[in-house]
Amino acid sequence: MAAAIDFAEVRVRFGEREVLRGVTAALTERRVGVVGANGSGKSTLARLVNGLAVPTSGSVTVLGLDTRRHAAKIRRGVGFLFTDPDAQIVMPTVAEDVAFSLRRKGLAAAETDRRVHEVLERYGLAGHADHPAHHLSGGQKQLLALCSIMVLEPEILVMDEPTTLLDLRHSRQVAALLRDLPQQVLVVTHDLPLLEDFDRVLVLDEGRVVADGTPREAIGHYRKLMA
Repeated sequence: MAAAIDFAEVRVRFGEREVLRGVTAALTERRVGVVGANGSGKSTLARLVNGLAVPTSGSVTVLGLDTRRHAAKIRRGVGFLFTDPDAQIVMPTVAEDVAFSLRRKGLAAAETDRRVHEVLERYGLAGHADHPAHHLSGGQKQLLALCSIMVLEPEILVMDEPTTLLDLRHSRQVAALLRDLPQQVLVVTHDLPLLEDFDRVLVLDEGRVVADGTPREAIGHYRKLMA
């Protein structure tokens, strides 16, 4: 299987600071986790996948396309979930916010309504369709942000610290959702239990991949590193 996400000798520099240093990894697995201390380069790595960041040197290929030249096209196939869902909620009500994602599809109103209802039903928000989006709980906001992405049916989903602002119940709900998603998922997180049944985990330290393997292997290395 060809790599859906391929990092080749990627370096990223912001001014004098080198954030990523020669990262090479071909990601073919369905669920891949990335862990590391604050400042290790995790979020920058995630943002490379849909062109929110570009490498200073080396290359990032996603779905067979180079992110430097095809960022707009790649973003149509890559959904990105930020840590804080309030950063992604832009419309007054829940249903309007999900419908806003479909605005460029040129769909008839009835088809838009159908897709919105379907995705809200799937993620447990159908009963909140007309509710003010910013009055939802933290967990519900995260689900709304996910709905607004999944209604576009991306091939890859990138999640940057998706459980940081959630209580235990909603964290477990996100974990359960990740098990069932058909998309390839790349998750950057400090929530180590979230990754226990993932297919692969990468550990970043000072901009380098220092461990890459099963969750048990990689998380074990990370725990020793932090000790």
